[in-house]
Amino acid sequence: MTLTLRLAYEVEQKQFIKIYQIIMHIQTLNQLQHNHDFAVIHEQGEKRTIQVLILTAMTMVVEIVAGMVYGSMALLADGWHMSTHVAAFMITIFAYRYARQHANNPAFTFGTGKVGVLGGFASAIALAVVALVMLLESLQRVFDPQIIHFNEAIGIAFLGLFVNIVSAFLLKDHHSHKDGHHHHDHNLKAAYLHVLADALTSLLAIIALLSGKYFGWNWLDPMMGIVGAAIITRWSYSLLKETSPILLDASIEEEYKTAIFEQIESDADNRISDIHVWKVGANDYATIISVVTHYPQPPEYYKKLLAHFHGLSHITIEVNHCADEPCIEPRSHTS
Repeated sequence: MTLTLRLAYEVEQKQFIKIYQIIMHIQTLNQLQHNHDFAVIHEQGEKRTIQVLILTAMTMVVEIVAGMVYGSMALLADGWHMSTHVAAFMITIFAYRYARQHANNPAFTFGTGKVGVLGGFASAIALAVVALVMLLESLQRVFDPQIIHFNEAIGIAFLGLFVNIVSAFLLKDHHSHKDGHHHHDHNLKAAYLHVLADALTSLLAIIALLSGKYFGWNWLDPMMGIVGAAIITRWSYSLLKETSPILLDASIEEEYKTAIFEQIESDADNRISDIHVWKVGANDYATIISVVTHYPQPPEYYKKLLAHFHGLSHITIEVNHCADEPCIEPRSHTS
């Protein structure tokens, strides 16, 4: 009986120790674990994009029909241009909603921070396609001029310009403010550039139509289409240049990386043997740093050294103890 009680006591003691260890692990894990939500969700921007989508779709239908009826290439180009913007605005809205719905989905290693960037990239491609179509249509009209009904076309063009100006004011703030910081939103910026491109083509259409009506410069109608295509191509390239490095995990600027080296290596005898820094969202960087030192510290120690680097949202530190004889006395920021 005594042996049975002793065995029961030992089993209970082992279970208690196991439960205690689990509790301690949970506390430690809670301190070390963090979310990977690096998405820029501009809620006001999403609502305004929906408003702009409705306005643009209505104006698009009016301009395409009017351009075909009244024979204006500038007006027709503006209408078809708006159709691609409708698609781009739908991409913007989809990107916002997808990023929000899957923000905590473990299938995305670093969260959905790049979904908005991908939306901006896709919209930049759409802008480039619009520019190409405008160029081809305008060149065709240069060699095959058509009769233009100026009065009707001018009225519709002014309507399109008014809608674009209203839309531009709705989308002009393509930055969000999260945790007191200023965050760039490529998704909303892409929608804003589409609106600006629309406004530009509407303005060029008005100039071309007025010149054709009062000075007989009908050739200016397709020429304005060519000018608009060139400007829109430049906007597209600018947005592609901003978004593609993020999608391809391009590293941080060399000056920033040098500052990280100096901060780590100025402490004790630390040396960085390997470092990787890349974007996990529009405004957030992740880094993996391998440190070699004679005086190793816990990873949290090195993370604190980088605390003032606000762009580093996810830091992984590997500490390697150097077995050779120390060559210098330790220097520490914390001492």
